Amino acid sequence: MSRARRYAAWPGLLLLLAVPAVSDDVPPSAAPPPAPPAPEAISLLGKPLVPAEPAPERRRLLEDNLARARGDFEAQPRSADAAIWLGRRLAYLGRYRDAIAVYTRAITVHPREPRLLRHRGHRFITLRRFDDAIADLGRAAALIRSRADEVEPDGEPNALNIPTSTLHFNIWYHLGLAHYLKGDFTKALDAYRRCMDVSRGSDDRLVAATDWTYMTLRRLGRQAEAGALLAPIHRDLKVIEDHAYHRRLLMYKGEVSPDGLLAGNADPTDIATQGYGVGNWHLYNGRADEARAAFDRVVTGSQWAAFGFIAAEAELAREWRRGGDSNPR
Repeated sequence: MSRARRYAAWPGLLLLLAVPAVSDDVPPSAAPPPAPPAPEAISLLGKPLVPAEPAPERRRLLEDNLARARGDFEAQPRSADAAIWLGRRLAYLGRYRDAIAVYTRAITVHPREPRLLRHRGHRFITLRRFDDAIADLGRAAALIRSRADEVEPDGEPNALNIPTSTLHFNIWYHLGLAHYLKGDFTKALDAYRRCMDVSRGSDDRLVAATDWTYMTLRRLGRQAEAGALLAPIHRDLKVIEDHAYHRRLLMYKGEVSPDGLLAGNADPTDIATQGYGVGNWHLYNGRADEARAAFDRVVTGSQWAAFGFIAAEAELAREWRRGGDSNPR
Protein backbone atom coordinates (compact mmCIF):
# COMPACT_ATOMS: atom_id res chain seq x y z
CA MET A 1 0.00 0.00 0.00
CA SER A 2 1.39 3.42 -0.91
CA ARG A 3 2.10 6.04 1.74
CA ALA A 4 -0.73 8.21 0.45
CA ARG A 5 -3.20 5.34 0.64
CA ARG A 6 -2.03 4.35 4.13
CA TYR A 7 -2.61 7.90 5.35
CA ALA A 8 -5.99 8.01 3.63
CA ALA A 9 -6.93 4.85 5.50
CA TRP A 10 -5.99 6.41 8.81
CA PRO A 11 -7.51 9.90 8.89
CA GLY A 12 -7.03 10.07 12.66
CA LEU A 13 -3.29 9.63 12.17
CA LEU A 14 -3.23 12.48 9.66
CA LEU A 15 -5.09 14.70 12.10
CA LEU A 16 -2.60 13.95 14.87
CA LEU A 17 0.35 14.61 12.59
CA ALA A 18 -1.17 17.85 11.37
CA VAL A 19 -1.78 19.39 14.81
CA PRO A 20 1.35 20.56 16.62
CA ALA A 21 1.66 20.05 20.34
CA VAL A 22 0.68 23.14 22.31
CA SER A 23 1.79 23.77 25.87
CA ASP A 24 -0.91 24.71 28.36
CA ASP A 25 1.27 27.63 29.36
CA VAL A 26 1.60 29.15 25.86
CA PRO A 27 -1.45 30.79 24.23
CA PRO A 28 -2.02 29.91 20.58
CA SER A 29 -0.46 32.46 18.27
CA ALA A 30 -2.80 34.99 16.67
CA ALA A 31 -3.56 34.66 12.98
CA PRO A 32 -1.24 36.82 10.87
CA PRO A 33 -2.82 40.09 9.79
CA PRO A 34 -4.04 40.20 6.19
CA ALA A 35 -1.56 41.57 3.70
CA PRO A 36 -2.17 45.22 2.84
CA PRO A 37 -3.68 45.79 -0.60
CA ALA A 38 -1.27 46.51 -3.41
CA PRO A 39 -1.10 50.19 -4.37
CA GLU A 40 -3.10 51.22 -7.41
CA ALA A 41 -0.68 54.01 -8.26
CA ILE A 42 2.18 56.15 -7.01
CA SER A 43 1.40 59.75 -6.20
CA LEU A 44 3.18 62.66 -7.86
CA LEU A 45 5.00 63.01 -4.54
CA GLY A 46 6.23 59.41 -4.56
CA LYS A 47 3.72 57.85 -2.17
CA PRO A 48 1.89 54.56 -2.82
CA LEU A 49 -1.83 55.08 -3.25
CA VAL A 50 -4.16 52.42 -1.85
CA PRO A 51 -7.96 52.72 -2.16
CA ALA A 52 -9.78 53.69 1.01
CA GLU A 53 -11.99 50.97 2.46
CA PRO A 54 -15.68 51.93 2.07
CA ALA A 55 -18.15 51.48 4.88
CA PRO A 56 -19.55 47.92 5.05
CA GLU A 57 -23.01 48.78 3.68
CA ARG A 58 -21.55 50.77 0.84
CA ARG A 59 -19.09 48.01 0.03
CA ARG A 60 -21.95 45.51 -0.17
CA LEU A 61 -23.84 47.80 -2.54
CA LEU A 62 -20.77 48.35 -4.72
CA GLU A 63 -19.98 44.63 -4.79
CA ASP A 64 -23.56 43.77 -5.73
CA ASN A 65 -23.49 46.32 -8.55
CA LEU A 66 -20.17 44.93 -9.73
CA ALA A 67 -21.51 41.37 -9.72
CA ARG A 68 -24.44 42.43 -11.92
CA ALA A 69 -22.15 44.32 -14.30
CA ARG A 70 -19.84 41.30 -14.51
CA GLY A 71 -22.78 39.05 -15.28
CA ASP A 72 -23.92 41.39 -18.06
CA PHE A 73 -20.40 41.49 -19.50
CA GLU A 74 -20.03 37.71 -19.41
CA ALA A 75 -23.36 37.40 -21.25
CA GLN A 76 -22.28 39.99 -23.85
CA PRO A 77 -18.47 40.05 -23.94
CA ARG A 78 -18.34 42.09 -27.16
CA SER A 79 -20.74 44.78 -25.94
CA ALA A 80 -19.18 48.23 -25.49
CA ASP A 81 -21.93 49.17 -23.05
CA ALA A 82 -21.32 46.10 -20.90
CA ALA A 83 -17.56 46.80 -20.85
CA ILE A 84 -18.14 50.44 -19.88
CA TRP A 85 -20.34 49.48 -16.94
CA LEU A 86 -17.98 46.75 -15.78
CA GLY A 87 -15.11 49.24 -15.85
CA ARG A 88 -17.12 51.87 -14.02
CA ARG A 89 -18.21 49.45 -11.31
CA LEU A 90 -14.62 48.30 -10.80
CA ALA A 91 -13.45 51.91 -10.52
CA TYR A 92 -16.10 52.74 -7.91
CA LEU A 93 -14.42 50.09 -5.74
CA GLY A 94 -11.01 51.67 -6.30
CA ARG A 95 -9.90 48.97 -8.76
CA TYR A 96 -8.69 51.45 -11.33
CA ARG A 97 -6.08 49.23 -12.99
CA ASP A 98 -8.66 46.49 -13.46
CA ALA A 99 -11.04 49.04 -14.98
CA ILE A 100 -8.36 50.19 -17.42
CA ALA A 101 -7.70 46.57 -18.40
CA VAL A 102 -11.41 46.08 -19.19
CA TYR A 103 -11.50 49.25 -21.31
CA THR A 104 -8.28 48.29 -23.09
CA ARG A 105 -9.65 44.90 -24.14
CA ALA A 106 -12.90 46.52 -25.28
CA ILE A 107 -11.03 49.13 -27.33
CA THR A 108 -9.38 46.37 -29.35
CA VAL A 109 -12.92 45.30 -30.34
CA HIS A 110 -14.32 48.85 -30.71
CA PRO A 111 -11.32 51.07 -31.63
CA ARG A 112 -13.56 53.95 -32.75
CA GLU A 113 -15.83 54.03 -29.70
CA PRO A 114 -15.23 57.43 -28.02
CA ARG A 115 -17.01 56.40 -24.83
CA LEU A 116 -14.40 53.72 -24.10
CA LEU A 117 -11.58 56.18 -24.72
CA ARG A 118 -13.31 58.78 -22.53
CA HIS A 119 -13.61 56.39 -19.58
CA ARG A 120 -10.10 54.98 -19.94
CA GLY A 121 -8.73 58.51 -20.22
CA HIS A 122 -10.49 59.45 -16.98
CA ARG A 123 -8.90 56.53 -15.15
CA PHE A 124 -5.48 57.27 -16.59
CA ILE A 125 -5.84 60.66 -14.86
CA THR A 126 -6.70 58.88 -11.61
CA LEU A 127 -3.46 56.89 -11.89
CA ARG A 128 -1.44 60.04 -12.70
CA ARG A 129 -0.76 58.84 -16.28
CA PHE A 130 -1.49 62.20 -17.86
CA ASP A 131 0.15 61.59 -21.26
CA ASP A 132 -1.88 58.40 -21.72
CA ALA A 133 -5.03 60.30 -20.73
CA ILE A 134 -4.31 63.05 -23.26
CA ALA A 135 -3.78 60.47 -26.01
CA ASP A 136 -7.11 58.74 -25.27
CA LEU A 137 -9.14 61.89 -24.78
CA GLY A 138 -7.63 63.54 -27.84
CA ARG A 139 -8.66 60.54 -29.95
CA ALA A 140 -12.13 60.64 -28.39
CA ALA A 141 -12.43 64.36 -29.19
CA ALA A 142 -11.61 63.66 -32.84
CA LEU A 143 -14.19 60.87 -33.01
CA ILE A 144 -17.09 62.99 -31.69
CA ARG A 145 -16.74 65.76 -34.27
CA SER A 146 -19.39 64.16 -36.46
CA ARG A 147 -21.36 62.57 -33.62
CA ALA A 148 -24.28 64.12 -31.78
CA ASP A 149 -23.86 64.66 -28.07
CA GLU A 150 -25.60 62.30 -25.66
CA VAL A 151 -26.42 62.25 -21.97
CA GLU A 152 -24.16 60.01 -19.91
CA PRO A 153 -26.07 57.86 -17.42
CA ASP A 154 -24.99 58.16 -13.81
CA GLY A 155 -23.39 55.22 -12.08
CA GLU A 156 -24.34 56.72 -8.73
CA PRO A 157 -27.49 58.80 -9.35
CA ASN A 158 -27.94 62.09 -7.55
CA ALA A 159 -30.86 62.81 -5.23
CA LEU A 160 -33.09 63.88 -8.14
CA ASN A 161 -31.96 61.01 -10.39
CA ILE A 162 -31.20 63.53 -13.14
CA PRO A 163 -27.95 62.92 -15.07
CA THR A 164 -26.01 66.18 -15.36
CA SER A 165 -23.21 65.38 -17.82
CA THR A 166 -22.86 64.45 -21.47
CA LEU A 167 -20.31 62.57 -23.55
CA HIS A 168 -18.92 65.67 -25.28
CA PHE A 169 -18.75 67.58 -22.02
CA ASN A 170 -16.82 64.82 -20.26
CA ILE A 171 -14.33 64.37 -23.08
CA TRP A 172 -13.43 68.06 -23.20
CA TYR A 173 -13.56 68.43 -19.41
CA HIS A 174 -11.14 65.56 -18.77
CA LEU A 175 -8.86 66.54 -21.67
CA GLY A 176 -8.58 70.05 -20.24
CA LEU A 177 -7.91 68.60 -16.80
CA ALA A 178 -5.09 66.35 -18.04
CA HIS A 179 -3.35 69.30 -19.70
CA TYR A 180 -3.93 71.46 -16.61
CA LEU A 181 -2.40 68.84 -14.31
CA LYS A 182 0.69 68.74 -16.53
CA GLY A 183 0.95 72.51 -16.24
CA ASP A 184 0.18 73.10 -19.94
CA PHE A 185 -2.38 75.81 -19.35
CA THR A 186 -2.56 76.95 -22.98
CA LYS A 187 -3.74 73.54 -24.16
CA ALA A 188 -5.97 73.22 -21.11
CA LEU A 189 -7.69 76.48 -22.05
CA ASP A 190 -8.34 75.24 -25.61
CA ALA A 191 -10.11 72.17 -24.22
CA TYR A 192 -12.02 74.09 -21.57
CA ARG A 193 -13.29 76.59 -24.15
CA ARG A 194 -14.84 73.61 -25.97
CA CYS A 195 -16.15 72.32 -22.67
CA MET A 196 -17.85 75.66 -22.02
CA ASP A 197 -19.50 75.42 -25.45
CA VAL A 198 -21.27 72.18 -24.45
CA SER A 199 -22.18 73.32 -20.92
CA ARG A 200 -25.37 75.12 -21.87
CA GLY A 201 -28.61 73.81 -20.42
CA SER A 202 -27.18 72.60 -17.10
CA ASP A 203 -26.06 74.64 -14.13
CA ASP A 204 -23.94 71.69 -12.98
CA ARG A 205 -22.02 71.64 -16.26
CA LEU A 206 -21.80 75.43 -16.16
CA VAL A 207 -20.16 75.60 -12.73
CA ALA A 208 -17.78 72.69 -13.41
CA ALA A 209 -16.57 74.09 -16.75
CA THR A 210 -16.43 77.68 -15.48
CA ASP A 211 -14.44 76.70 -12.41
CA TRP A 212 -11.59 75.01 -14.29
CA THR A 213 -11.61 77.59 -17.09
CA TYR A 214 -11.36 80.38 -14.52
CA MET A 215 -8.40 78.72 -12.80
CA THR A 216 -6.70 78.12 -16.15
CA LEU A 217 -7.08 81.76 -17.19
CA ARG A 218 -5.69 82.93 -13.85
CA ARG A 219 -2.65 80.71 -14.34
CA LEU A 220 -2.14 82.32 -17.74
CA GLY A 221 -2.28 85.77 -16.16
CA ARG A 222 -5.53 86.67 -17.94
CA GLN A 223 -7.30 88.03 -14.90
CA ALA A 224 -9.85 90.22 -16.71
CA GLU A 225 -11.06 87.32 -18.86
CA ALA A 226 -11.28 85.10 -15.81
CA GLY A 227 -13.31 87.69 -13.95
CA ALA A 228 -15.74 88.04 -16.86
CA LEU A 229 -16.51 84.33 -16.64
CA LEU A 230 -17.97 84.83 -13.18
CA ALA A 231 -20.81 87.12 -14.34
CA PRO A 232 -23.39 84.31 -14.78
CA ILE A 233 -22.46 82.72 -11.44
CA HIS A 234 -24.81 83.49 -8.54
CA ARG A 235 -26.09 81.80 -5.42
CA ASP A 236 -29.44 80.80 -6.90
CA LEU A 237 -28.15 78.56 -9.67
CA LYS A 238 -29.99 75.22 -9.80
CA VAL A 239 -26.99 73.05 -9.04
CA ILE A 240 -27.88 69.42 -8.32
CA GLU A 241 -24.54 67.83 -7.44
CA ASP A 242 -21.55 70.08 -8.24
CA HIS A 243 -22.00 72.22 -5.14
CA ALA A 244 -18.28 72.25 -4.34
CA TYR A 245 -17.47 73.90 -7.69
CA HIS A 246 -20.34 76.34 -7.22
CA ARG A 247 -19.06 77.44 -3.82
CA ARG A 248 -15.51 77.67 -5.13
CA LEU A 249 -16.71 80.09 -7.81
CA LEU A 250 -18.59 82.14 -5.22
CA MET A 251 -15.32 82.41 -3.32
CA TYR A 252 -13.58 83.71 -6.45
CA LYS A 253 -16.38 86.30 -6.72
CA GLY A 254 -15.78 87.36 -3.12
CA GLU A 255 -19.18 86.13 -1.89
CA VAL A 256 -17.72 83.33 0.26
CA SER A 257 -14.52 83.69 2.26
CA PRO A 258 -11.72 81.10 1.93
CA ASP A 259 -12.18 80.18 5.60
CA GLY A 260 -15.92 79.94 5.13
CA LEU A 261 -15.45 77.57 2.20
CA LEU A 262 -13.84 74.95 4.42
CA ALA A 263 -15.53 75.67 7.74
CA GLY A 264 -17.42 72.68 9.12
CA ASN A 265 -16.79 70.57 6.00
CA ALA A 266 -16.20 66.92 6.83
CA ASP A 267 -16.65 65.39 3.38
CA PRO A 268 -13.15 64.34 2.21
CA THR A 269 -13.91 64.85 -1.48
CA ASP A 270 -15.26 68.35 -0.84
CA ILE A 271 -12.23 69.13 1.31
CA ALA A 272 -10.00 68.14 -1.61
CA THR A 273 -12.03 70.16 -4.13
CA GLN A 274 -12.51 73.25 -2.05
CA GLY A 275 -9.10 73.05 -0.37
CA TYR A 276 -7.42 73.15 -3.75
CA GLY A 277 -9.49 76.20 -4.66
CA VAL A 278 -8.47 77.94 -1.44
CA GLY A 279 -4.82 77.20 -2.17
CA ASN A 280 -5.21 78.64 -5.64
CA TRP A 281 -6.88 81.76 -4.28
CA HIS A 282 -3.91 82.36 -2.01
CA LEU A 283 -1.54 81.83 -4.95
CA TYR A 284 -3.42 84.35 -7.09
CA ASN A 285 -3.07 86.87 -4.29
CA GLY A 286 0.64 86.30 -3.67
CA ARG A 287 0.32 84.31 -0.43
CA ALA A 288 2.60 81.37 -1.19
CA ASP A 289 2.84 80.08 2.40
CA GLU A 290 -0.92 80.00 2.82
CA ALA A 291 -1.28 78.29 -0.55
CA ARG A 292 1.25 75.66 0.44
CA ALA A 293 -0.58 75.01 3.72
CA ALA A 294 -3.88 74.53 1.87
CA PHE A 295 -2.32 72.10 -0.62
CA ASP A 296 -0.65 70.20 2.21
CA ARG A 297 -3.98 69.83 3.95
CA VAL A 298 -5.55 68.41 0.79
CA VAL A 299 -2.89 65.74 0.24
CA THR A 300 -3.16 64.47 3.82
CA GLY A 301 -6.74 63.42 3.08
CA SER A 302 -7.95 60.02 1.93
CA GLN A 303 -9.68 60.82 -1.38
CA TRP A 304 -6.64 60.66 -3.63
CA ALA A 305 -8.76 60.04 -6.74
CA ALA A 306 -10.43 63.46 -6.37
CA PHE A 307 -9.29 65.96 -8.97
CA GLY A 308 -8.56 68.60 -6.34
CA PHE A 309 -6.28 66.12 -4.58
CA ILE A 310 -4.38 65.34 -7.79
CA ALA A 311 -4.11 69.04 -8.60
CA ALA A 312 -2.73 69.82 -5.12
CA GLU A 313 -0.17 67.04 -5.60
CA ALA A 314 0.80 68.56 -8.94
CA GLU A 315 1.33 71.99 -7.34
CA LEU A 316 3.52 70.55 -4.57
CA ALA A 317 5.47 68.36 -7.00
CA ARG A 318 6.19 71.32 -9.29
CA GLU A 319 7.39 73.36 -6.33
CA TRP A 320 9.65 70.51 -5.25
CA ARG A 321 11.11 70.13 -8.74
CA ARG A 322 11.85 73.86 -8.74
CA GLY A 323 13.84 73.36 -5.55
CA GLY A 324 11.26 74.78 -3.17
CA ASP A 325 11.32 71.73 -0.90
CA SER A 326 13.86 68.93 -0.54
CA ASN A 327 11.30 66.67 1.18
CA PRO A 328 8.08 66.47 -0.86
CA ARG A 329 4.98 65.31 1.05
